[in-house]
Amino acid sequence: MTPYRVNARDTVVADVLALIQDSFAYMDGVVDPPSSVHQMTLDNLRDTAGKAELWAIGRPPQCCAILTPNSGTLYIGKLATAAGMRGQGLGRGMIRHAQIRATALGLTSLTLETRIELCANHAAFAAMGFVESARSCHKGFDRHTSITFTRPVPRDTVALKETTR
Repeated sequence: MTPYRVNARDTVVADVLALIQDSFAYMDGVVDPPSSVHQMTLDNLRDTAGKAELWAIGRPPQCCAILTPNSGTLYIGKLATAAGMRGQGLGRGMIRHAQIRATALGLTSLTLETRIELCANHAAFAAMGFVESARSCHKGFDRHTSITFTRPVPRDTVALKETTR
């Protein structure tokens, strides 16, 4: 399936919000502090879609991500795949799409964050070529709560074509 950009005014924004909330629900009681998804509203997701790039796969959306250029990297936020669609390559497809967008924007890497407690996410991102690049603490915490993962974006067309298949 091909990713499509979701405009701030699209009715599908509500479906994307539901997908994110459903996909992140398993983190309740697992991550500390609680996920920021609890503060997401339809209005602020629409605002985000107007400022960054909100992408989805499927109708209704089965996978989504928010892509935001930031200091030479393309930050991938709120990457979510519907529970019944996991393991079918949608997340990998969204990462490939992020790579294409980063190339188009002249950015040299992809970056994403996951919580320290989510070891399965760490393994999944490592399998997609991401490496740990930093650890950070949420405000008010004296321990690491997040891990940043980074992956370089190939600059040559041959490498880009090979990774987007």
